[in-house]
Amino acid sequence: MSDFLSTGTLPDHYQQLAKTVRDFAQSVVAPVAAKHDAEHSFPYEVVAGMADMGLFGLPFPEEYGGMGGDYFALCLALEELGKVDQSVAITLEAGVSLGAMPVYRFGNEDQKREWLPLLASGKALGAFGLTEPGGGTDAGATRTTAKLDGDHWVINGSKQFITNSGTDITKLVTVTAVTGEHDGKKEISAILVPVPIEGFTAEPAYNKVGWNASDTHPLSFDDVRVPAENLLGERGRGYANFLRILDEGRIAIAALSVGAAQGCVDECVRYAKEREAFGAAIGTYQAISFKIARMEARAHAARTAYYDAAALMLAGKPFKKAAAVAKMVASEAAMDNARDATQVFGGYGFMNEYPVARHYRDSKILEIGEGTTEVQLMLIAREAGL
Repeated sequence: MSDFLSTGTLPDHYQQLAKTVRDFAQSVVAPVAAKHDAEHSFPYEVVAGMADMGLFGLPFPEEYGGMGGDYFALCLALEELGKVDQSVAITLEAGVSLGAMPVYRFGNEDQKREWLPLLASGKALGAFGLTEPGGGTDAGATRTTAKLDGDHWVINGSKQFITNSGTDITKLVTVTAVTGEHDGKKEISAILVPVPIEGFTAEPAYNKVGWNASDTHPLSFDDVRVPAENLLGERGRGYANFLRILDEGRIAIAALSVGAAQGCVDECVRYAKEREAFGAAIGTYQAISFKIARMEARAHAARTAYYDAAALMLAGKPFKKAAAVAKMVASEAAMDNARDATQVFGGYGFMNEYPVARHYRDSKILEIGEGTTEVQLMLIAREAGL
């Protein structure tokens, strides 16, 4: 699949997928995006539409209820959705790469058979409980505990900033928890928690700056009991396994970021042709046209970066550095383009009903979630041998 990197042309099946999602984004997502953003409401009808299209099953084999595609297909869908509504895009990204992918990567056959068909259908959402209060980027500082009591794990603790964790269709939360200690170091494992379940609480949703139509909650676990067989992957490998999940997720976030960056370009091109000032369309002035040209260049460079990372991943080659580069470059492109787009739109760019205003509020989190820019720089430097 890496051939298109040199030709700049996507194979037909990828092009068709991108066009299908683009049409859906324009006809279904865009008309209700401002409403859900203003109301801070979860777009159940949009999620149902994505489920009907099979988007939640894109990278999973058909034997588990998936579409038999790959991770790059998911990225293309995220890019197209990100152009129009980042809240919808992150709902898909988190549902697939954080909710279902851990089960696919590390689950045993019984766990895959039980959970993947449901999650891949999009009729249910899974969440990824990693971040904790006071931990943030330091995910190794996990305090949530899981202790064996007979044939059950008993989980106590809290998580924060967890996407898709409190919707009416949330059915699974995978949590990292301290399950012991070896040589003075915490043993961190991953455990599947079906929800709703006694002792589990999705606390009131956050009042966020952006991503207002995305579902995000702090979570509490008070003597939550789940069967011992709900251990996901090898005991003590929970943290290491989730680092792999985050590496993949950075490519997906990069794709979403490219969508946001390109969405700002598209809005500005349209507006600059229509808006007149001093007797001419503002796009005829270099101050505007050069700004938009730089925006286009950022989006193009960021797209190439995530294409490259995805190609390496699918080829089974090391991709950690490429994923970090893509995530950093693309998230910065999204933020920079959102800032410039707001400037191009002037006062209208400060009005929330305009897509560029939503991108301005939404894009900042792209430089924070799934590893801050500083974390990406650390990873890139380390992979470069420093």
